[in-house]
Amino acid sequence: MTRLEKQMAFIEEVDKIKQIGRQNYLADGSRKENDAEHSWHLALMTMLLSEYANEKIDVLKTMGMVLIHDIVEIDAGDTYAYDYEAQKTQKERELAAAERIFNILPEDQANKLRALWDEFEAGETAEARFAAAVDRVQPAMLNSASGGISWKEHDVTLSKALERNGKAALGSEVLWEYEKEHFIMANVEKGLLKNDLEDKN
Repeated sequence: MTRLEKQMAFIEEVDKIKQIGRQNYLADGSRKENDAEHSWHLALMTMLLSEYANEKIDVLKTMGMVLIHDIVEIDAGDTYAYDYEAQKTQKERELAAAERIFNILPEDQANKLRALWDEFEAGETAEARFAAAVDRVQPAMLNSASGGISWKEHDVTLSKALERNGKAALGSEVLWEYEKEHFIMANVEKGLLKNDLEDKN
C-alpha cells in the first residue's frame, strides 16, 4: 500500500468510532451519545477552556489527544466509568486495540498517534491531565442537563461521582470546582444524584 492508501485506510477504519455507544445521554436526554460525538465535544472544550488549565498546555496537541483517546474502543468497546468489573480487563483490551488500529497508518504517523495515546493514558503531562479533566467534566455536564438519566440507570452515588470526577482537579482546579458545584452537588440537591454520604457525616 502507498502512504496515502494507508492513511485513507486508517481514516475509513476509524469511522467505526461513530458506532461505539457510550452510557451518557445527549443534553436533551433523547438518546445516548457515541464516541465520535464525545471526542468532538472534548476537542471543542479544549479549544475554549484551555485558559483554565492548571499549567500552560499545547492546545493543538491536547485537541489531538482527545480526538484519538477513544479510538481503541473500536475493538475494546466502551468501558463505563463505574463498571468496575469491566475495568479489570480494560487496559489489556485497549493495548491490543492500539497495536492494531494505529499500525494501519504509515509507520511515522502510527508512532506519533500511538505516543499521543500513550501519553494520555499515562496522565503525567500537563496536556494529558487537562485532557483527562475535560473527559470528566463533559459526562457530568451531560448527566446534569439530561436529568441524571445515566446516573439513575447505573445507580451512581455522590461518593462514586466525587471519587471519579475529583481527579479533574489535577488538570484544572477551576473546571473541577465548577463541575462539583454545578453538575454534582446541584443535582444532589435536586435529588437526581443519590447522596450516600449523608449518614457518614
